[in-house]
Amino acid sequence: MNTTQQLLADDPIWIILIKVVGLFALGVVLTLFMINWERKVVGRMQQRPGPNRVGPGGWLQSLADGLKLAFKEDIMPTLADKRVYFIAPVISTIPAFVAFSVIPFGGEVSMFGERTVLQLVDLPVGVLVVLACSSIGVYGIVLGGWASGSPYSLLGALRSAAQVISYEIALGLSIVAVILYSGSMSTSDIVSAQGTGWYVWLLVPSFVVFVISMVGETNRAPFDLPEAESELVGGFHTEYTSLKFALFFLAEYVNMVTVSAMATTLFLGGGQIPWLGHLWSGFDNGWFQFLAFIVKTLLFLFVFIWLRGTLPRFRYDQFMRLGWKCLVPISLLWILLIFAVRAWRNSESGDITTLLVAGGIVLAVILVVAFLVPDRRRTEPLPIELGSDYPVPPLDLTVPTPPRARTRRVTGSSGKEPAAVGSGDSGKESE
Repeated sequence: MNTTQQLLADDPIWIILIKVVGLFALGVVLTLFMINWERKVVGRMQQRPGPNRVGPGGWLQSLADGLKLAFKEDIMPTLADKRVYFIAPVISTIPAFVAFSVIPFGGEVSMFGERTVLQLVDLPVGVLVVLACSSIGVYGIVLGGWASGSPYSLLGALRSAAQVISYEIALGLSIVAVILYSGSMSTSDIVSAQGTGWYVWLLVPSFVVFVISMVGETNRAPFDLPEAESELVGGFHTEYTSLKFALFFLAEYVNMVTVSAMATTLFLGGGQIPWLGHLWSGFDNGWFQFLAFIVKTLLFLFVFIWLRGTLPRFRYDQFMRLGWKCLVPISLLWILLIFAVRAWRNSESGDITTLLVAGGIVLAVILVVAFLVPDRRRTEPLPIELGSDYPVPPLDLTVPTPPRARTRRVTGSSGKEPAAVGSGDSGKESE
């Protein structure tokens, strides 16, 4: 049992309750702040002011929107499964808050005379708890889309299920290198292992894959295919109103804060700033680490906003190709390289620099081949069989050459059939 686990084991019940309430309040406050901050930043990118009416500088607009949703009429579709329709938003929201419990927000502090750590619980498998919570949250989306009784909601729910399965694999593989170097799956141990340097410099490929996967995991632009307002009229929560819609909205933004906090824990050393600790011992204070942790988390949250304001939505085949044919193979190759480095270090002798350079060259060649070599798959259009003889536009989007003469028979009022009208006998009558 490490020092963090010993301090947490000695926490009285009232400190535990304070931490629980504090984590819930932190999630809600960061959600309100994030919504308003996103609207202001995107407005700035689009050369418009954004929210500027409610509160000082418009910063209370999110609170006003939340109160408005609480008092709106709650409408339930006639074809909805009432029990599942009601419980689906709850299933999405609860795991998002549970994941906060294993994240170390800071070091050791004194709280009302009691020594404790700014963390609710330190589990030996804390990283797996966060992955499990992110996986369970999709059940609420799938059940909400299915229980709504709407085809648009169901399509959004199915998209979300496929999306989470695809990017959950890449997300889990990107954490393997961190676990290998820290030697533990405890979040506090991972932060302690970065006391001399952050893993973002040592494990750059894992960091890049994690950041891309966390954007896809949270259904955010350019990976917001489960919602896709231009295609699915809002996606899985089309039929939700009032507080139920607010819970889905809350779950999305809390998940964004959770994965951003997890990225800070795994790759940016939590609240630690190693080079500042040598300048002044006060930087090792737990409350200062909490402030540094929040600043780092806000940097990742800004990346979410930046992507939404700059990138268009991916096509579904592009999205799946990125996950299965790019992120997963790169993660597997990187893990093999890490295993080789660890085995080389444990051997009798060897130049680790030579091994890293050779591995980097091999990885660069693989990336060049994967991205720059053109796809040589068959480009001819496949034959398509139509279920009807109704005339349709050409499938290859080319205009066919008109025939030289097209015969048209016209029936007159006397019941006789006049001559066929063609290209050369338009003014003549047949006998």
